[in-house]
Amino acid sequence: MIELVVEKSLKGVTGNYQLDVDLHLAAGEVVALFGASGAGKSTLLRMLAGLISPSRGYIKVDNVLWFDSAKQICLPPQKRQVGMVFQDYSLFPHLNVRDNLRFALVDKKDLKAVDAMLVLTGLENLQDRFPASLSGGQRQRVALARAMLRRPRVLLLDEPLSALDHAMRTQLQDEILALHRRFETTIILVSHDLAEVFKMAQRVCYLENGKIREDGSPLKVFSPQHLLGRWQVHAEVLAIVPLDMLWSVALLIGNQITRIVASTDEVQGLNPGDKVLLFQQAFHPMLIKIP
Repeated sequence: MIELVVEKSLKGVTGNYQLDVDLHLAAGEVVALFGASGAGKSTLLRMLAGLISPSRGYIKVDNVLWFDSAKQICLPPQKRQVGMVFQDYSLFPHLNVRDNLRFALVDKKDLKAVDAMLVLTGLENLQDRFPASLSGGQRQRVALARAMLRRPRVLLLDEPLSALDHAMRTQLQDEILALHRRFETTIILVSHDLAEVFKMAQRVCYLENGKIREDGSPLKVFSPQHLLGRWQVHAEVLAIVPLDMLWSVALLIGNQITRIVASTDEVQGLNPGDKVLLFQQAFHPMLIKIP
């Protein structure tokens, strides 16, 4: 069980506001934090990791206090059983893959754990290579393997796949879920990709200006009644046409035909005739396929 009850003054895209969150997570849960940039998602991850201290409140993991402003408790990051994977990999460029993983060991002599993780994540053939010679997907796999070697109580994922192409992103999503099933680690994921959230998360917490506005399953949070956008309409896909690296999607809304520009992730799995929900997210139209 993770209990996170914190407050902190922040500056977001709409100005200054107070981060005020009371969040309780069950052990082994996969939870996505969703919301506009500056809503407080990454700040919450950094508070859990010990990289930022709340101004008030407490963080308790498995009945162990990691932070408590009243009791003046603040465990340093190295004493928290947490793994964190960022978008930018954060690997040591002067260390090869094996030594990057070895750095994460609590017991530096436990080399069998490194061997096992290399095999488990498909990195055994890359163990002697340095980060500069790896692809983006390979680097992120190393970062994930290194985080899991700490046997974390909580794995924090701050948009770790957003810079990857769709195929690699899908593959690493599957690998993260496989590691989750194997180690039963609690995962907190920050993502702006709705397809990724639906695939990976059992629960979504939608943050807006430092507060959790919606909390529930992806279907509940992104239903028409609880949709995050300022407006939403039902539509039918008429055609999907490639536009260089983007896509033009023709939609039938009532008796009107309109076109929007969508990303590859948004049109993945969409076909003419599909029913979708069109909504506004951060001034950009987005699509959700209706099952």
